[in-house]
Amino acid sequence: MKLRIGSRGSALALCQTNMIAQNIRYYYRPQLEIDIVKIKTKGDKVTDVPLAKIGDKGLFVKELEEAILDGRVDLAVHSLKDLPTNLPPGLTIGAITKREEARDALISRGGCSLKALPPGAAVGTSSLRRQAQLLHQYPHLRIVSLRGNLDTRIRKLTQDNLDAIIIAAAGVRRLGRESEITQLLPLEWMLPAVGQGALAIEVREEDIQGPGTYIRECLQIIHHLPTALSVYAERALLHHLEGGCQVPIGAYAELKDNKLRLQGMVASCDGKKLIRNELWGKPERPEALGEDLGRQLLDAGAQDILANIVRS
Repeated sequence: MKLRIGSRGSALALCQTNMIAQNIRYYYRPQLEIDIVKIKTKGDKVTDVPLAKIGDKGLFVKELEEAILDGRVDLAVHSLKDLPTNLPPGLTIGAITKREEARDALISRGGCSLKALPPGAAVGTSSLRRQAQLLHQYPHLRIVSLRGNLDTRIRKLTQDNLDAIIIAAAGVRRLGRESEITQLLPLEWMLPAVGQGALAIEVREEDIQGPGTYIRECLQIIHHLPTALSVYAERALLHHLEGGCQVPIGAYAELKDNKLRLQGMVASCDGKKLIRNELWGKPERPEALGEDLGRQLLDAGAQDILANIVRS
């Protein structure tokens, strides 16, 4: 019996995919043969254009999804924040792993915190979400577009003479480079991307329908329900706002005292306008919570912000 897992070829993607493979072998069937198939996505090929300008919601997943559908692989491992809320017909999320650190991380030269950076300091980021919240909190900083895999972005800190970069802390930790983090940015003013810190396993619907299929059994073992409930709420919020990587939207949900707390944010790209709110709801209805908060944000002014971004 063999399981073929699709993965992007970056060091982080392969690290995450190998982690999933090891968990499946450990908890399910040690003798299971697992092949990891490296697939290059559009996001890996186009590295000299800001993500927001490419305008493709499936930048890092489309080619992997095609490989699942045509049978080259049985499933694919994604950083959940890269996975669009609308999946192709025939595909579904088969499992969501326990969330790593969800916050963004600052890595700076000389170990300076954000607060200590001088006016005009150059901060690299690939995300409009990070850019908007950063400029809202620290309008005196200068944002520099930063593309490439995690290793490349960290290298560009010195190579491009930047003062600091902001990246997802989860990836830094998974690659064993946590000691390089200068500061974890607080959720109070920097909400992460939807699903940040969690991994999603995408699979053919037919392969997990009904009991007894070995792929279904594999995925049930690594599925983490508390994380899944949280990210379902976040993804429902994103879907209601019709957002993607070209829109500054942040969200974070967590279970507390058997209730689900969801925080959401929409901002203009320059950070001058920022709408933020939170709601508490029932864990068993995460999608309804996401939709409710989405409506509140739109009514509070997010609709105008989103409309202006689309027109620009």
